[in-house]
Amino acid sequence: MPVDASVSRFQIRVYYEDTDHGGVVYHANYLRFMERARTEMLRERGYELDVLEQDAGIIFVVRRARLDFRAPARFNNLLLVETRIVSKSPVRMGFQQIVSVGDRTLCSGEVEVVCLDAAGFRPHVIPAALLQAIPLSVQP
Repeated sequence: MPVDASVSRFQIRVYYEDTDHGGVVYHANYLRFMERARTEMLRERGYELDVLEQDAGIIFVVRRARLDFRAPARFNNLLLVETRIVSKSPVRMGFQQIVSVGDRTLCSGEVEVVCLDAAGFRPHVIPAALLQAIPLSVQP
């Protein structure tokens, strides 16, 4: 099967600190896992968030997030977070993300981020080279 360049795959291990008293991943931690995966997607394409802030004067902030929980992740699971860009505009990017273990989807979500000027926190155009480096993906 050919590799889809529009999909980024990031693995993360569930640590004890990620779980609640019942040994299940605390719901808010899925957002952390997804944030790390989006950061790694950009890194894979040659963009570091701190460098974008320093050199281009921009930051990305979450505007909207919607999660659908299907099954629990547990301590020591090795999770796979798949990230796709499903929409983009001059100032926004929409991500679809799926957290799974093995062939089982645990959580899926849609996250929209906006680009802001790091100094004044006003909308800012995403650099054209960055927009070109992240191809749109068809949702699975």
